[in-house]
Amino acid sequence: MSAGLQILPVIGIGEIRPGEALGPVIAAAASGQGTPLQSHDCLVVTQKIVSKAENRLVPLDHDDLAARDAIIMSETVRVLRRRGDLVITETAHGFVCANAGVDLSNVDAGQAALLPVDGDRSAHRIRNAIRAIDDAEVGVIISDTFGRAWRNGLTDVAIGVAGIAAVVDLRGGTDDRGQELRVTEVAVADEIAAAAELVMGKASGIPVAIVRGLDSTWFRNGSVRDLVRPPDDDLFR
Repeated sequence: MSAGLQILPVIGIGEIRPGEALGPVIAAAASGQGTPLQSHDCLVVTQKIVSKAENRLVPLDHDDLAARDAIIMSETVRVLRRRGDLVITETAHGFVCANAGVDLSNVDAGQAALLPVDGDRSAHRIRNAIRAIDDAEVGVIISDTFGRAWRNGLTDVAIGVAGIAAVVDLRGGTDDRGQELRVTEVAVADEIAAAAELVMGKASGIPVAIVRGLDSTWFRNGSVRDLVRPPDDDLFR
């Protein structure tokens, strides 16, 4: 592991419109603020601008609860719990989250944002564009804000991954006492997403961060599917 870690907000990214290519926008903003992208940087990109670029926007009167529920159900493969207007659902991606990830914040009135169809594919598009523009081999994580069972508060997690491991498997290694690690798998993509959110915030209008100084061995093929626990291994499903 490197001696230091930097988390740099990328400012100057304006309103993203449907069909806009995110890679060139991010590369230009990073260079414009004096932090051009380098190999072994990891970009964390919020779901909201990805959904906007991919036109995952649907019309919705925010006060129409029945219409909102219909959209949530259209994005849901299984309902786990309901309490009032809140629904805990499983999406087609395998994510268990509130309201199937349907989001009303930071979108125009009369719209709702849906999760990207394939977060890994979205991340790969951005990564490929950065390679072409800056000749840099970066990792890309698409992040979104999730709640967590048994703990209060929200945190950002990965919903798409490219060029960086989603999970680092330490099983078979040893701890600092020489004891074998038998079950330790670290969700590094989620940890990176959560760390990046500290500089992006929820209301600051900063949708991208650069995480610099990560372990170079983490930069390899990865997929968000590695973070989704199979049903047979899930004691609570």
